[in-house]
Amino acid sequence: MAQWKPQLPKPLSAIQGYGLAIFSVSVSLVAALFLGHYNFRGVADSLFLVAIAIVVWYAGPGPAILAVVLSGLANTYFFIEPLHSIYITRADIPHFVIFILFASLLTWFAAVRRSVERELLQSRDELKREVAERTQQASLLNLTHDTIFVRDMSDVITYWNRGAQELYGWTAEEAIGKRAHDLLHTVFPMPVDDIRAELLSSGRWDGEVQKTKADGTQVVVASRWSLRRDEQERPAAILETNNDITERKRREQEIRTLNEELGKRSIDLEAINKELEAFAYSVSHDLRAPLRHMSGFTELLQKNAAAVLNEKSQRYLGIILESAKRMGNLIDDLLSFSRIGRAETHKKLVSLEQLAQEALSEVRQETEGRNIVWKVGALPSCYGDGSMLRLALVNLISNAAKFTRTRAKAEIEIGCTDQKADQVVIFIRDNGVGFDMKYVNKLFGVFQRLHPREAFEGTGIGLATVQRIVHRHGGKVWAEGQVDEGATFYFSLSKLKGV
Repeated sequence: MAQWKPQLPKPLSAIQGYGLAIFSVSVSLVAALFLGHYNFRGVADSLFLVAIAIVVWYAGPGPAILAVVLSGLANTYFFIEPLHSIYITRADIPHFVIFILFASLLTWFAAVRRSVERELLQSRDELKREVAERTQQASLLNLTHDTIFVRDMSDVITYWNRGAQELYGWTAEEAIGKRAHDLLHTVFPMPVDDIRAELLSSGRWDGEVQKTKADGTQVVVASRWSLRRDEQERPAAILETNNDITERKRREQEIRTLNEELGKRSIDLEAINKELEAFAYSVSHDLRAPLRHMSGFTELLQKNAAAVLNEKSQRYLGIILESAKRMGNLIDDLLSFSRIGRAETHKKLVSLEQLAQEALSEVRQETEGRNIVWKVGALPSCYGDGSMLRLALVNLISNAAKFTRTRAKAEIEIGCTDQKADQVVIFIRDNGVGFDMKYVNKLFGVFQRLHPREAFEGTGIGLATVQRIVHRHGGKVWAEGQVDEGATFYFSLSKLKGV
């Protein structure tokens, strides 16, 4: 069965309203006269009041006043003695006054009721619109996958969207009416009283909390609370949104664990490197004495027994002396390499151009008689350890001089490439035998060689020493080359103090 809903009659126009007043009073008059003809007395007042009520209800106060006046005149003329006259005796005045007052009261009551019903219907329409708007907003909140729920100031859940159901596993029917912190077993990062105090003072709170899902698993969420107040500014409800950050927190913890392990391994590796350097220094130092004995007694044997040794034996002694010399050079390079790792750097502003000239003077002593074209460009100053940087330049320039030995006219260039505000790049370029770029990663390793020892002497430690020096200055070293077309070695240094 359809539910009855009260509806106000549609308002009539002015002409229709006053016409209704005349018509209603006329019908009441005819009915009263007809009933009076059949001896029904005292019905006129009631019929006129009904007419007045109808006019008030459908036409409003103006036509109702007209209906009261017409009803009074008709009642006086047709039903109050003397009949067919509007003359009112003193005895008829109370009856006439009572009729007028009752009609006026009925008119006022009907008008008030009509006004109240109109306000009720208007309030009902506004409520329907608000309910429709709230329903639409709730539907929109359900479309999002974000976790959103509302709870009152007693922590009782009053709204639970689909995102909350997807994250925590409880349906809206299961969650609404429950206390949020009891349902989700919330673990806060600080006392709840402090959180509520901040919420009441600022209207919002943000933080990371731990909650428990319906299946018992725990999640970490980024929680945001917003306080809603009523018209009297009293706290009314709390809107809470949650974003699941469990996986992010797990990755952050893994990264912290890896960093801790990396730090421990770095400390262990540094200790191992120091032990290896100390071991290499000790071994190299202790090898010097037996090596000197070997070289000295071999030279004595070669000198004193030359007359009784045949040519093959003398060649054997020569090989022993040459190997001892090469081993001595290797020990010297190892000691130098080890000292670089253990020595403390004393950085100050140094002139790279002056260091390059000193390195050239040292290398030129070993290249006398060769046709070498030296090109030295302008070099800037930088902060570094002068003795270490000089050694690096000596090794690189000696390397260039060695691998251009097969050229009739060697060309070696020392210069500076792009200079930035905080960095400078130095290069040493030659037109020597070059190297294959697929082996470039071996260039700076200890004891690594790309050419036969018979063709080019060396221990394979010089470039490793250069790399260690540059790294200790916070720079990097690299090389470019092609087979039989020369090579270029680069290293970068900082121009800033303290880097």
